[in-house]
Amino acid sequence: MPRAFRELDVWHVAMELATEIYKVSEAFPKHELYGLTSQIRRCAVSVPSNIAEGSQRATSRDYANFITIAKGSTAELETQLILALRLGYLNESTFQHVEGLSFRVARMLSKLSSVLRTASREEREKRITRATR
Repeated sequence: MPRAFRELDVWHVAMELATEIYKVSEAFPKHELYGLTSQIRRCAVSVPSNIAEGSQRATSRDYANFITIAKGSTAELETQLILALRLGYLNESTFQHVEGLSFRVARMLSKLSSVLRTASREEREKRITRATR
């Protein structure tokens, strides 16, 4: 199983998502700094962080649990993005862009989770790279 999370495409896309969230949340109102701005940023950072942490776990089962947590964070992030859109903090174009990245990460995480939970040890090594593309 690859232990170098930096080699996983899903980690790179998740980092891109977190970076974009930081950029777009800069425009949120200052009164949201300790509210939605903080929450959405922590959530976005959670995704690549859990991918990285899980990759360093001793078993595939542990790794898969961290991938499940990362996937849950993408759902939490989507909810926060919808709220930001409804409150007028994001325009439709920006929302579509970051939501698209979030969906892409969620799909990649689902594939990776499936590989980690079902494949034999030898097969996992081959399939993890493919699953995260």
